[in-house]
Amino acid sequence: MTPSVFWVAVLASGSKGNSTLLRCADGNFLIDMGVSCRRVKTALAELQLRPDELTAVFVTHEHIDHVRGLATFFKQYDVPVYASRGTWRGMQSTCRLDFSAWPACHILTPGESVVFHRLRVESFATSHDALQPSGYVFHLGDHRFGYLTDTGYVSDQARRALDGAEVLVLESNHDTVLLKNGPYPLPLKKRILSAKGHLANDAAARFLVSLEQPPREVFLAHLSQENNTPQVALATVEGLVRQMRPAAEIRFFVTSQEGVTKNDEWRIPHEASLF
Repeated sequence: MTPSVFWVAVLASGSKGNSTLLRCADGNFLIDMGVSCRRVKTALAELQLRPDELTAVFVTHEHIDHVRGLATFFKQYDVPVYASRGTWRGMQSTCRLDFSAWPACHILTPGESVVFHRLRVESFATSHDALQPSGYVFHLGDHRFGYLTDTGYVSDQARRALDGAEVLVLESNHDTVLLKNGPYPLPLKKRILSAKGHLANDAAARFLVSLEQPPREVFLAHLSQENNTPQVALATVEGLVRQMRPAAEIRFFVTSQEGVTKNDEWRIPHEASLF
């Protein structure tokens, strides 16, 4: 298989913190910083990168497991950070910091794009109990990388944006049976199962099957530690995809709350001529 132009490393994923690094010929991009700035620095060092080598940071929404390290990051590094207006408003409370005073803050409204040389980053709306949550698609020529977590369902807009992405980070939060029979209080179960909650394993599989051009690599992300397991998530998603779309050739990676999960492109020496 021809190597992808996207090097993807999920630094952490789960209810305790989320952060993903995308590397390509046109820069290094972080999506969310829901773990401490120190942990991000340590994970980047393992990948032979420094935080000041980041081209930009993109934030999906203001919940603490997606922004925990941002306040410290702002004080130490002059790297542009993009989020929707609603997310910035929510982060003022979550991070207890007035971001309006920081010149590195940039508003990216869902449906709009920002360009870095040849790379275009497109934002799209997701469905979550946050003020203005977003997902992202990174376009580099004919190649696309997609990021979709923390959504109760996949809208038609999101499906169109992500169709044809060759690499995808996709929420596979819970097993519905485990959640319904688990220890969570009923209001929390209803929240997770709602249209503004989280994507279940089988819903993630059905989304992949619905794509005209399914991805070649999928990172199953934001797994619940109480209502899912890596084994259940992989068996459900991969099993349903193989059953309903047997011709699809997708390699699955299951992300971790504690460790870095990366694709094979990291084994190839990085060259600017990858694209």
